[in-house]
Amino acid sequence: MKRTHIVVVDDDLAVRDALKFALETEGLSAETCASGRQLLDSGALSRADCLVLDCKMPDLDGFAVIAELEARKVTLPVILMTVPVTDAVQRRARAAGAFSLLEKPLLNGVLTDNIRRATGA
Repeated sequence: MKRTHIVVVDDDLAVRDALKFALETEGLSAETCASGRQLLDSGALSRADCLVLDCKMPDLDGFAVIAELEARKVTLPVILMTVPVTDAVQRRARAAGAFSLLEKPLLNGVLTDNIRRATGA
């Protein structure tokens, strides 16, 4: 049986490494990208069952990545993460079609629970 494959996109190496470790500990397959551009230029999208995107990144933020996915007709669940989660960011995430918006730090299995709901895994 194929493991659910998650791609984590965050410009912070410590966040990427911590989330990859946590997801793999939960039995999921995970890889990371350091930027929205790296995600879009790599083959990671073709392997992804779900994306975990930081809202705030220097080159392409999470919302720009979602817009590019839409333009490329790529449909897969996207979980956005940021700090702080404000009403404006929540509205923007809903409008963009994100599956969920989570506030960093991601504690108590909240990310894994959201991934499992998003992918049916």
